[in-house]
Amino acid sequence: MKKKQAPGQPGGKTPTVEIFTDGACFGNPGPGGYAAILKSGGKEKEISGYVPRTTNNRMELTAVIEALRMLKRPCIVRVITDSNYVVKGMTEWIDGWIKKKWRNTRKQPVLNRDLWEQLLALTRPHSIEWKWVKGHHGHPQNERCDKMAKNAIEEGLARQKGLENHENAE
Repeated sequence: MKKKQAPGQPGGKTPTVEIFTDGACFGNPGPGGYAAILKSGGKEKEISGYVPRTTNNRMELTAVIEALRMLKRPCIVRVITDSNYVVKGMTEWIDGWIKKKWRNTRKQPVLNRDLWEQLLALTRPHSIEWKWVKGHHGHPQNERCDKMAKNAIEEGLARQKGLENHENAE
């Protein structure tokens, strides 16, 4: 388990939130979906979404970004994901990228910088622990997120097809 600390909330109890995330893509690039489950104090919230043309890594990042957007105040957060890209990015790579003006070890521009910057900004008010789980190995929330992300793609494609059929009928 890897942590990236942020300031806590002075006075009062800081809420604890578990966030489970996954991203999916039909083709890479291709149509993509993301999903997250947020759990806190016995309550649970599911979110998901669709992007017509994207990559799997962008969907993995978007899942965490959209989940963190749901938080209304500083929290103690545990992000559980099957994306080593997200976990290593936030715990091992991002400080070096910033020092090197968003260049990677090969001196190339960091891919998905726009999303990394959004994610970094959204993490600042929180104390976050990043945990990797192996995908497709029976972790209940990871499996749910995977299914939700794939469903988001299927629903998005169906909506697109419906719009195309509607336009062709006119």
